[in-house]
Amino acid sequence: MNTREAILHAALKVVGEQGVGGLTNRRIATAAGVSLGTLTYHFPSQTALLREAMLLFVEEETTKLTGFVDAYREQGLSVEQAASVVEQVIAQLPFGTDELGAHELYLQAARDPELQDAAARCFAAYDELALVILKTLGVPSPERLTGPVVALIAGLQLRRLATGDDGVGVAQSLMMLVRGAS
Repeated sequence: MNTREAILHAALKVVGEQGVGGLTNRRIATAAGVSLGTLTYHFPSQTALLREAMLLFVEEETTKLTGFVDAYREQGLSVEQAASVVEQVIAQLPFGTDELGAHELYLQAARDPELQDAAARCFAAYDELALVILKTLGVPSPERLTGPVVALIAGLQLRRLATGDDGVGVAQSLMMLVRGAS
């Protein structure tokens, strides 16, 4: 991992632990193990840092989830099997500061128009991944379902984070959504 990525991961960690309001250059530099000068050299503003952290998070997340899709694509999963796989993936997702940091960044984007483009790019990546999965499953008119599928999973993840719930029920919810739209 290069210095820039270390700073971005540190920013996600700090945001996850302290919230966006607790984000300071000193905390980020300490968490990344770099000097303040190095931090400001790479990121002249916190908005730029937050935008890049959000994009790095979604790039890594999409790569990981695409690996799952590719692994199961050739098996020809049924809707039930795919929903079960999604539930298993969600149950295995990290339940910590990195995930909290990503949700904090989405909330911050609602307050800061300069971050909204990065948030839109993140959701576009999730939408694309959902579209690939739905097409692989042979769901009719998958374009209609990408937004609702992503929203359902994001909402259930937020609920999991807020309540400590283990994510059970995702498969059932996805199957109801997909079957109801068919």
